[in-house]
Amino acid sequence: MKTYAIYQNLLAQVERVFRHCRQGSIQTRRRYKEAVCRFCYFLAEVYHVERVANIAPKHIYAYTEFLKENGRAASTIKTDLAAIRFFHDQLPSRKHPKLPTNAMLDLERRSFGKVDRTWRDEEVNRMIGKAWGEGREDYAAAICLARHCGLRVHEIFRLDTATAQRAIKTGQLTIKGKGGKIRTVPLLRTAQLELEAMLRQTPRGHKLFVSDATPTDLAINRFQCFLYRHRDAVQIADRHRPLTCHGLRHTYAVEQYLTCRKQGLDEHAACRHVSRLLGHEREDVTRIYLASPREGGEKNG
Repeated sequence: MKTYAIYQNLLAQVERVFRHCRQGSIQTRRRYKEAVCRFCYFLAEVYHVERVANIAPKHIYAYTEFLKENGRAASTIKTDLAAIRFFHDQLPSRKHPKLPTNAMLDLERRSFGKVDRTWRDEEVNRMIGKAWGEGREDYAAAICLARHCGLRVHEIFRLDTATAQRAIKTGQLTIKGKGGKIRTVPLLRTAQLELEAMLRQTPRGHKLFVSDATPTDLAINRFQCFLYRHRDAVQIADRHRPLTCHGLRHTYAVEQYLTCRKQGLDEHAACRHVSRLLGHEREDVTRIYLASPREGGEKNG
């Protein structure tokens, strides 16, 4: 509740600034305002910043890493940062006159296919425990669906009661993913139980993870901030890589790959099978998810 109160206060400050702003087109100002509002939730949730005039370089560095770790494209990050700088420039008084440039933020850095982003099951269970501890059974369910079905975060938050009921009935979850591609994945018992629990608390015809009064992008941002806030506490001490929702999808991909190999499929066939489960068409994209050691290497658990 404290975070929400801080967030609402920040939104009121943002509204006052944009109400009197006339620079740029209406569409640009609308896009910028949405980006700033997402940033404000990060400020409230992670740093408890109460005044937009106190935006500091450290907040920009942290938010940029947060966006990178959650799979945002460099172009999207640049647009969001442009929005924040634009807003910052409109403030009549600000604690820090200049914010970091894109060059200082190293936006072109790439480590695709080189970093093990998987979670250990111990880390998954710890994060689920954090969710339960805060009374967020929905977050526990979201973590489970990412881990055991390989769903992207926006795919989780798009799920509605009809999709969940159909999945429970058929034992398969059909998802409309990136680019409108539709795929079907097996619904494991663990994920089924979570869907059943969410159905019991969601009115028919509604989304499972988003209330009618909450924009979907804000609901997603809140969940990602929750993971960001708790990841240091749940991460195993000897592992050094970001724990993100997308990393749970990596965990699912590696597990499915290893299962295929144990069943006798060669590497190409195993990658192709995982590609279908993830909703990709290209094997080289799938290999990004398999950065952790595969055969004879470290296994999740």
